[in-house]
Amino acid sequence: MNVIYPLAVPKGRRLCCEVCEAPAERVCAACTVTYYCGVVHQKADWDSIHEKICQLLIPLRTCMPFYNSEEERQHGLQQLQQRQKYLIEFCYTVAQKYLFEGKHEDAVPAALHSLRFRVTLYGLSSVELVPAYLLLAEASLDTSSLSTGSDSPFQAASAAWIPPPLYGFRLPIPGCLPAGMPCSPCSGLGRIVQAEEYLFQAQWAVLKSTDCSNATHSLLHRNLGLLYIAKKNYEEARYHLANDIYFASCAFGTEDIRTSGGYFHLANIFYDLKKLDLADTLYTKVSEIWHAYLNNHYQVLSQAHTQQMDLLGKLFENDTGLDEAQEAEAIRILTSILNIRESTSDKAPQKTIFVLKILVMLYYLMMNSSKAQEYGMRALSLAKEQQLDVHEQSTIQELLNLISTEDHPIT
Repeated sequence: MNVIYPLAVPKGRRLCCEVCEAPAERVCAACTVTYYCGVVHQKADWDSIHEKICQLLIPLRTCMPFYNSEEERQHGLQQLQQRQKYLIEFCYTVAQKYLFEGKHEDAVPAALHSLRFRVTLYGLSSVELVPAYLLLAEASLDTSSLSTGSDSPFQAASAAWIPPPLYGFRLPIPGCLPAGMPCSPCSGLGRIVQAEEYLFQAQWAVLKSTDCSNATHSLLHRNLGLLYIAKKNYEEARYHLANDIYFASCAFGTEDIRTSGGYFHLANIFYDLKKLDLADTLYTKVSEIWHAYLNNHYQVLSQAHTQQMDLLGKLFENDTGLDEAQEAEAIRILTSILNIRESTSDKAPQKTIFVLKILVMLYYLMMNSSKAQEYGMRALSLAKEQQLDVHEQSTIQELLNLISTEDHPIT
């Protein structure tokens, strides 16, 4: 039974919805420690993150057992903190992956879980809350689904997804704006306002911190840049993205894939402003960074495949060295660049082929042979159509041969 009976709830205990903090009317029957205001938010949370962490929440939300000694109690507390840290990172990675895949609504519950666990573990004033705030801000900045005019029940319900008042005030929500302002969840106005609130909270946490890392500064400026892009304030957006690139370069280096996101968003601004030469230079920079990274992994694997077996007699497994969120980000960035390159492939076919080859390596390392073969065939077809040199065509053919070997291994 999922329904909560008020008379069964202990006096003075307030049960709140996991998604929106409204009074709860339902409970998850599987874990019995997670509550919801209704079926819509329960389903949304389940589809997003709860199914993956349902049983892991039980030891975190039930009373700790009685310990016979202080040593046992300390050991129990350490285990509890380790579980919380694991769930913080897991929920964060899941939310990131949803964002890079364009599933902004699905990212919200996962990011909220990450934020709540961070508050429990580190407190309200910690800079550790910043990554979760930035995820929620980025989810709020999704404009693709806000401009469609859709009025589906799910979208309307998702407009009421707001985090609990973790920091003393409740964020504005679409549908609850002052009189005279658009209240449709599709207007996008409430989402940008909410994104600003998250970013201001993140910025305030960073300003108060004395030991904030360059990586965190980079993430903050990147999301502020995305906010100003959404508001069409390209001057402020360029300022923040330039800072993003600076701090990311300090943290990881100028040629790191984690720095490439700043170059990519800056290129998008110049592309929108019709400054195509600058955009082209930055898109090329991003492509070269990803090519260098993936080619390094590809070369290691291709050398290993010449021996076919490792010392244990097992086949080598492909590996990008990326987590799921980073793989999704790579796909999003590279396919976006490919779409732009293909629109001008008659002028610079080599650049289009270059991006196609990067996608071949990416999908090959992700063990998605069908996708790798698809992009490889497109690259080979374009190279032949444009009558490029034989060396270029043979390089692509070598990639395709390796993919075919993976599909039909020699036994």
